[in-house]
Amino acid sequence: MIPYIKRYVKNFDYPLFFVYLLLCLFGLVMIYSASFGWSVLNYGWEPDYFFNKQKINLLLCIPVFFITAFFPYKHYKNKVMMQLMLLVMFVLLFLVHFIGSGGESGSQSWIHLGFGNIQPSEVAKIVLVLYFAGIFTKKYENGTLDKLNESVGPPLIVLFFVFVSIMMETDVGNTMIISFVAISVIAASGIKFKSFSKIIGLIGIVITLGLVAIYLMKDTILTPHRRGRLEAFFNPFDYEQGYGYQIVNGYIAIGSGGLKGLGLGNSNQKFGYLPEPHTDFIMAIIAEELGIIGVLIVLVGLFFLVFKAIMIAITTKDPQARMIAAGIGSIIGFQTFVNLGGMLGIIPLTGVPLPFISYGGTSIILLSAAMGILMNVSMFVKYEKTKG
Repeated sequence: MIPYIKRYVKNFDYPLFFVYLLLCLFGLVMIYSASFGWSVLNYGWEPDYFFNKQKINLLLCIPVFFITAFFPYKHYKNKVMMQLMLLVMFVLLFLVHFIGSGGESGSQSWIHLGFGNIQPSEVAKIVLVLYFAGIFTKKYENGTLDKLNESVGPPLIVLFFVFVSIMMETDVGNTMIISFVAISVIAASGIKFKSFSKIIGLIGIVITLGLVAIYLMKDTILTPHRRGRLEAFFNPFDYEQGYGYQIVNGYIAIGSGGLKGLGLGNSNQKFGYLPEPHTDFIMAIIAEELGIIGVLIVLVGLFFLVFKAIMIAITTKDPQARMIAAGIGSIIGFQTFVNLGGMLGIIPLTGVPLPFISYGGTSIILLSAAMGILMNVSMFVKYEKTKG
């Protein structure tokens, strides 16, 4: 074990680690700035309540990152490991429908564990990347990757049940992300384009069947709150005192910042105008306080992580490493798009957090685990280059 650690420490990807760490610390600062007024005015709590909770989350993130960074990624394709990951994922996705809770949207996405909360859909993102990478690597190695009847059955069945379960929560944002992440992993598997096109068609059928199943329960899925959000998406200013309120006030925050912003801590919208400003609308506060410069800092950092993951995927010869890197990069990329797209009104608002920046324990801890796994893959790729 010691020689293994020494070998990989020599190839530690410091730029990847420092950008990840800086994004987390930047997010912590902005969570304090965005939440202190909301904490006092709306809950009567201490101004640093959300800051202290996120600080604890970050203290948990560091060991999680290093544990996954030094756990060999090749073990994730072990049959027992894959079965264990799927078991944990499906147990959580099952339990959330009976003991889960959510917010005013009618969603049921969280499980309270006493010491904290866990969001099963966040767990599903990571598990699906590792499961898809493991199972398609085995198909690649035994030459059955392009034999669709032998390669795509189990993964698509798993994807179908995950899709339906998360939509029933009703977590539309993470359902979208998971679908695109699954496609990204398959695209990176080395499968031929003709076979990949067929798989896309099969995934389309899986999603359609999922939507049909959901339509049969539309009264549960399409809550009044969700209908209101869809109506506000098309013209938020017609509903600015109702379901468009958050989007409109987000626009005001963004428009107030200009190039340099009003200064750290000087946002006006966070004082009772923009609901929960430390969560999925935190970028609006960044834009208001730090201007375009602050927004660019975050976007460049997130782009770097996605770009790094893509470069790792391109340069490795190992199909499992390639798929894991592509999957983790797509999680960060698609989650960023869904968050910013909802804030800007490009897509309907779904409540997906901005990676590493928004307040939330499950998201940042699991993203830290993903970053650790990506680090492990990166160290392997570097070692692979020096060896050969």
